[in-house]
Amino acid sequence: MSVNGEAVRVRTEADQADEPGWEVDPDDDWALAVVATVGRQLRLRREAAGMRVGEFAAAVGYGEDLVYKIETGKRIPRPEYLDTADEVLGAGGLVAAMKEDVKKVRYPKKVRDLAQMEARAVELQLYDPLNIHGLLQTPDYARGLLLMRRPAYSAEEVERFISARVARKAVFERDPAPELSFVLEEWTLRRPLGGRTRLRQQLEHLLEVGQLRNVELQVMPMDREEHAGLAGGIEVLKFEDGSTVGRSPAVANGRPVSEPRQLRILELRYGIIRAQALTPRESASFIEQLLGET
Repeated sequence: MSVNGEAVRVRTEADQADEPGWEVDPDDDWALAVVATVGRQLRLRREAAGMRVGEFAAAVGYGEDLVYKIETGKRIPRPEYLDTADEVLGAGGLVAAMKEDVKKVRYPKKVRDLAQMEARAVELQLYDPLNIHGLLQTPDYARGLLLMRRPAYSAEEVERFISARVARKAVFERDPAPELSFVLEEWTLRRPLGGRTRLRQQLEHLLEVGQLRNVELQVMPMDREEHAGLAGGIEVLKFEDGSTVGRSPAVANGRPVSEPRQLRILELRYGIIRAQALTPRESASFIEQLLGET
């Protein structure tokens, strides 16, 4: 079997069966609509080219079952599938261009929703007790963390998650810029997850980000005898219209909340955590010290 004379292995549904992220979430209406539209366009172009499913499947090197699922909107097509389909159908780049349409729906809905909220927020208060916050992670440091996951992610899935995190960093480039406050745990800055080289680069990145006028980084030292953040991470996002959304595993099981009483609890805890942590200037000096020791 070949495309332009090159041998192609037939890839079937089984090849993607154990890779999360390619099936459409039945509760994700937007993703369902996007994938259904892309599938319908692929089917119409295939039929216009006078190709049966079997012929098309053989030409692109995928099994008929996978072609059916993609054309009926039950499966998210891989980027390489769209590239090959564009070539086989002689679409002149129009099919390949649909990669932009499906790229975002490959990310979990909760990741997309979070990125959209971050993109609208005028103030973000963020505390992660377990890791350096995702918005602050370098791509290489994030890759090191993702590669530690057990059971392991596939290489392609790791890259998808990294792409999602990099896309969220657009929050730093907005104009006007939002106010960003982060509280970091000392142990997350000391532990060389993924290797000391990755950690050094990550610490250097934190010092750079901390110099931005709209960013405050504070470190919670391990020797503190009081700590208001033992119940888990906190995210508080404030918007231009005066509304606020918060989230914490200790409140409403981690679901986003906007009820005033719950928000008051989150803001109170975050405020105390900030008061217990080092000041931004002290934190920068502390990170510089850690960098010298790493």
